[in-house]
Amino acid sequence: MSGSVLASRIVVISGVGPGLGRAIAEQCARAGADLVLASRTEPRLQEVAAGVRALGRRALVVPTDINDDAAAQHLLDAAVGEYGQVDALVSNAFAVPPLGPLQTVDFNAARAGFETNVFAALRLSRLFLPTLAASRGNIVMINSSVLRHSSQPYGAYKMTKAALLALAQCLASEFGPRGVRVNSVAPGWIWAETLQNYFGYLAGKRGVDAQVVHDEIAATIDLRRLPVPDEIADAVVFMASDLARGITGHCLDVNCGEYHH
Repeated sequence: MSGSVLASRIVVISGVGPGLGRAIAEQCARAGADLVLASRTEPRLQEVAAGVRALGRRALVVPTDINDDAAAQHLLDAAVGEYGQVDALVSNAFAVPPLGPLQTVDFNAARAGFETNVFAALRLSRLFLPTLAASRGNIVMINSSVLRHSSQPYGAYKMTKAALLALAQCLASEFGPRGVRVNSVAPGWIWAETLQNYFGYLAGKRGVDAQVVHDEIAATIDLRRLPVPDEIADAVVFMASDLARGITGHCLDVNCGEYHH
């Protein structure tokens, strides 16, 4: 999605990495937004910021551990201090909980997934509520199509993402009277470097080419292909823009038809 649907908007993105986080940042910039970029890895943030600036938009880099109260507060202070307002908060940070059957999952490892995937999103949402209410802004939480199935070994991951969906819906009801929308975007497979490497790993175990693994999965999807990062990012831009001004508490799936909801 391009154009000016986010013109003059300030968008804060947590969990900025080389894949989806970068795509969200660059698509928001193409839509006219200036950015605040947050993650724990500053060199990665600087690389994404350079791409945003190459598109003619501003980018503030704020290294942040969103599991830390003081660091999250600093992110808010830096964003408002630089731009004076925030119009959208995109919670993209996540941690993959232990993969395996719930019958044997380590409780402490599973709890750690909730800290980043759920409580950190709540922490940021509560901190940013006053500035978002002032701008009648919105929050977009990045979920996952793991919501739509119960396949092993994703039980602990689904638990956190189901809780994140419940969080977004409850905050939509709580924040709505202050004019703040809260929505979710749930990607399916994301055809980028991480998944390509994973398919290569699976292919190596079977002694086949990675394209075989790709084609087997694509054959189960309506559009016969896997989504790419920009397609998920475009859904985020839509939800963050006034095009979605009447939408809150909703989860928009972007999976090329792998699941219907």
